[in-house]
Amino acid sequence: MVQAMININERTNRVLNVVKAKFGLKDKSEAINLVVDEYEGTFLEPELRPDYKKKLQNIVKSKHLSREEFEKMVR
Repeated sequence: MVQAMININERTNRVLNVVKAKFGLKDKSEAINLVVDEYEGTFLEPELRPDYKKKLQNIVKSKHLSREEFEKMVR
C-alpha cells in the first residue's frame, strides 16, 4: 500500500464524503480507490485495462482461419 498526502478542493472533499457514505466505506482512501476503479473501467483505453489483456490473450490463442479457408466456409 502506498501512502500519499494530497491536497483536494472543498468540492472534491464533499464528493468523496458522498461516495464514502453511499457505499458504506470506512474512509476516504476507499472512496478514492472506488472512484479510480470506476474511472479505469469507463474511460481508460481498452489496451490499458487488465480484462482487455486477458481477452486479447484468448483471441491470440484461439484458432484462426486464413482468408481462403474463410471464403470456402462462406460459399
